[in-house]
Order: sequence, then structure tokens, then C-alpha cells
Amino acid sequence: MSNSHFRDFNMTAVWAGLTAFVWYVFGALPLHLEVAGQLGLSRVEASSWIFVIWFSSAVSAILLSFYYRLPIPITWTIPGLIYLGTLSGQFTFAELVGANLMAGIAIVVLGVFGIGKRIMAWLPLPIVMGMFGGSILVYVTRMVAASVEDVLVAGVTLASYLIGRFINSSRVPPMGLAIIIGGMAVYLFGETSLELVSWSLPELAVPGMDFSVSAFIAVSLPMIILAMGLGNVQGLGFLISQDYKVPITVVTVVAGLNSVVNAVLGGHSATVARTGAAILAGPDAGPKEGRYWACVIAAALTIIVALGAGTLTSLIAVLPRTFVVTLAGLAILSSLQSAFETAFGGKLRFGALAALAVAATPFSVFGITSAFWALIAGIAASLMAERKELFAYWREKKT
Repeated sequence: MSNSHFRDFNMTAVWAGLTAFVWYVFGALPLHLEVAGQLGLSRVEASSWIFVIWFSSAVSAILLSFYYRLPIPITWTIPGLIYLGTLSGQFTFAELVGANLMAGIAIVVLGVFGIGKRIMAWLPLPIVMGMFGGSILVYVTRMVAASVEDVLVAGVTLASYLIGRFINSSRVPPMGLAIIIGGMAVYLFGETSLELVSWSLPELAVPGMDFSVSAFIAVSLPMIILAMGLGNVQGLGFLISQDYKVPITVVTVVAGLNSVVNAVLGGHSATVARTGAAILAGPDAGPKEGRYWACVIAAALTIIVALGAGTLTSLIAVLPRTFVVTLAGLAILSSLQSAFETAFGGKLRFGALAALAVAATPFSVFGITSAFWALIAGIAASLMAERKELFAYWREKKT
């Protein structure tokens, strides 16, 4: 680190880094715990997964941000994590790990040869987001059901979040309020004991891997789309909109390599954080030339989360199920809202609606789950009902 790096340091970037860290923890960690429990992972498997994705992402973000002096928030795909949760019971964990490894290798190849951008041009974002919204809608319905079932814990947690939204202050984040007040409700009314929490460093495990065509189609391809199409494209796009000269190929390849490393220890795909980029690279992060410090600070703090993975995963067996389900539902509300806005806020709405309807219906054909067929259905629906808009979209992407 040179003296010029220290000259770029500023307190505005520090606060932006802290804000992003709060978002990472309150927005992503409860969801990760929920999906790990949903997939039936052992404590060691969950600990290894949490450690590798948080640690590898933090290291890459720090190195890239310092080297290029750009806020490049490498994290892991939340939509991809949510999607994996929807596959519970349809694939074994070994099949999911194998599919994640194939996705990581594919992202590296696509990044090196610049093929990813051309593939994404044929997958209209409204239809992709319709598929995504239909896939995660179940998290919200489960949250509502949990709130009705357990008013004293889940209901109070949901009410606390809504109060935070009503206050509408950056000093009172709704998810933070939900976790704090909901946690108090768990202590007062839930059947749990902190004595069951094992305080330990993360345990690492290399899981078994199974490879199949059905898992590649149903898991790897959607993971590539969610990591590159929703994460990299939008995250890097925001950086470019801030007049940063982004090394797109390098960042894409690094995210792919991270994805491969993650898969080896049971994790899933890395990406450029869309929300993280908005927080860390926007005007509120201070002078343009020093915003990379915000990314460095946020990433450094997430290493603490990685080192506490062993302790965090033991919470899965301690916290009431209704509490974790409610936090997970609240954590994806903004993602669901964003998905609906993108899917239905412009053109190709009928295709997006078809994709949503198919993705929200759990089924499989030839061992391939409904999320993949949702993309096919969405494009087919647009070809039938909104051909001009679809062809115009493709022509625009080709230019």
C-alpha cells in the first residue's frame, strides 16, 4: 500500500463501507442460514460454505479495489443462493456442488472469450427477472404463514421491519430493527437456549461431487445467468455509469475463479454485488477517487463473518424455525420488488408473466426443474404475443 492510497482515505468512504457491511450481514446472512437449513446441510457443510464464499469474496474485492483503485465489490450471488434453496429435495448436495463447479468453470471461459455478453443478449432481462421472481415468491408466502403461526416471534419480527420502513431513516435499517427486536422476542417467547451455541472457528470440508446433464441444465445454467446477468452486468454497469473505466474481462474471470474455489468447499457462484456497488460506488461514498476505500472496508469487515462461520451455523439448530423463515423472507423482499419492477416496468411484460407463472409452479420434466422451463416459456410467450418488442430487444443488444 502506497502513500497515495492513504491520501485517498476519507471518512465518507468509511461510513459507506460500514453501511454496505450492515446490508451484507442483515440482508444476506439470515438468508444463507435459512437456505443451509432448507438443504439439510450438516453444521460442518454449512460452516465450510459460509466461510469460503465470504472469505474468498472479501480477499478478491480488497485486491481488485486496491490494484485498480476502483470500488469492485466481489461477493456472491444472493439470487443464486435463493435459487439453490428452491431446489431442496430435487438434487442432492453433491449434485448441487458439482453443478456449481461447472458454473464457475463456465463463467471463467465466458469471461476469457467474451461470450457471456452475447449469450445474455438472447435472454431478455424482464423474462429472466420474471423467472427469478416466480422462483423466490415462496419465501414471502412462507414468511406470511410463519407470522400467522407464531405471532409472538415471527409476527413481532415482521412488525419491527415494517416500523423500520415507516421510520425511513438510514440510521434505523429495517432489517437491523427486525433482527434486534425479533431476537428479543426469541429470548422472551421462543424455546431456545444459547448454551447450545458452539463457539468455534469455521470447519472446512471438501464435499462429494456428482455431475449430471440434468443438474447442469437446471442448476449450472441458471446460476451462470443469475451471477453474470443479474450481478456482473448490473453491478459493473453501475460502475461504468459512474465514469469508472472497469476492467470487465478481468473482473469476470476473477468472479469465475472465485466461483470455482467456492465450489471446492461447498459454496456457490461469486458475482459483482449490485446493491454493494450502488452503496460503495455512488456519490454518497465520498470523492470518486477514494471510493475504493469503502469497498475495502466493507470487504475487510466481512472477513469477520467468515471467521465466525462455525459459530453462525450452530444458530441453525438454536433459533426458532419461524424466526429464521421470517428473516429470510424479509431479506429477499427488496430483491422480489426489484425483480417485479424489472419484469413488469417496461416491455416484454407478457413473457415475464409467463416465466413467473411457470417458475412459481414446482415441477420437473426430464429431471429439469421449472425455472429452466420458465425461460423457455417466457421467450415463447413473447414470440407469440409481443414479437416486435422481442426482436427490437435483440436488435438493440446486437448493436
